[in-house]
Amino acid sequence: MYYSRIAISALLGWLLLSLAAHGRADAWLIDVEGAIGPATADHMMRGLEQAQESAAELVILRIDTPGGLDTAMRDMVKAVLSARVPVVGYVSPSGARAASAGTYLLYATHLAAMAPGTNLGAATPVQIGSPGLPQLPEQKPEGEEDTAPQATTPMERKIVNDAVAYIESLAQLRDRNAEWAEKAVREGASLSAEDALELGVIDIMADSVDDLLQQVHGRSVQIGSTERALVTQDLAVYRHPVDWRSEFLAVITDPNIAYVLMLIGIYGLIIEFYNPGFGVPGVIGAVSLLLALYAFQVLPISYAGLGLILLGIVLMTAEALAPSFGILGLGGIVAFVVGSIMLMDTDLPGYQIAMPMIVAFALFSVLVLVFALGMILRARRQAVVTGLDHLFGARATVESINGDVAWVRLDGELWEVACDDPLGPEDAVTVDTIDGLVLQVSKDKGE
Repeated sequence: MYYSRIAISALLGWLLLSLAAHGRADAWLIDVEGAIGPATADHMMRGLEQAQESAAELVILRIDTPGGLDTAMRDMVKAVLSARVPVVGYVSPSGARAASAGTYLLYATHLAAMAPGTNLGAATPVQIGSPGLPQLPEQKPEGEEDTAPQATTPMERKIVNDAVAYIESLAQLRDRNAEWAEKAVREGASLSAEDALELGVIDIMADSVDDLLQQVHGRSVQIGSTERALVTQDLAVYRHPVDWRSEFLAVITDPNIAYVLMLIGIYGLIIEFYNPGFGVPGVIGAVSLLLALYAFQVLPISYAGLGLILLGIVLMTAEALAPSFGILGLGGIVAFVVGSIMLMDTDLPGYQIAMPMIVAFALFSVLVLVFALGMILRARRQAVVTGLDHLFGARATVESINGDVAWVRLDGELWEVACDDPLGPEDAVTVDTIDGLVLQVSKDKGE
């Protein structure tokens, strides 16, 4: 009991120290690193909400990203625009970048800053810049290079115009260079930190977080309809950690992991349906499938691709049920592979399913659904043997003699036997009839 009180007191002391530390940390630092996706957006938005609840003086988004999903980026921008606390975007450390989606996020912040040796831009929507779409070169004046990806179809033009209007609205809201913002989208333009400061794309160039806080001090920002002067000198900085929820979300929203979870879920349920009673495949399959569906909810998936995967699995299962000399199985493999390639409805490299994984699961599907399931079904069609009639005429060897009782082993079980002739160990016998739980046997004369 004494030790329990000590443990509880220590825990309460740690919690109080943590709360006190958070209370002193008036500037929250939230990292936005790597490809922007559901996990990154969740981490940033929850961190921003917690900072507002703790009455932080300032939130610093430390950005280093090559870009990411449009939907996740827009959710982050909405969170910044509706924030009740000043948000400073800071591209750091040296060598970092705020490319593509990161440029939109930086434009949305109340103050934009960059460290020396960083860059931003290349905000053309990926669908336009991807090599998979047909493009026509734009007619340029003589001597001028044609380096920017061009929108050549009505849909591409709609995407570009929407992106331009979006980033221009952010530039006008924060009083930044809207002309260059349009170039970043239409021409994929990029800028170094020095050039961005000179052109009015950013507000500050800072070497470190401490330097940033010094330069931010005394500036005014617009929070809703209120103008607020920043007092940031000598603020303590609290770095918002990546918690287990964000790490878990980052794992399951990886397209390859979500793809594997979906297939494990489907295979587990199929095995459970065709071999009920065991339970483990069904439970694992149901949990995996629910996790995959949650991941697909926040990922840009193609429902046509998902439909082709399901069609492929159905066709391969049909091949096992009703062999068609490989026609259904071959069609199922083709549908499965094509659907897997189409599943992720984006051209971002970080959100594509690896081709070796697709091929491996296609082969695995053939083995599981066509061969293994086929063998199970063929075994089920065999005549079922029940009762003890199958023991009549069975031959066995006397395994042991216990007093006057002889025992033989049949079907993995020991049976008491009765015989008109005396029996000894290793004698061969044949079952004639069954009397209750005693086998009536005759001794083989040839033994």
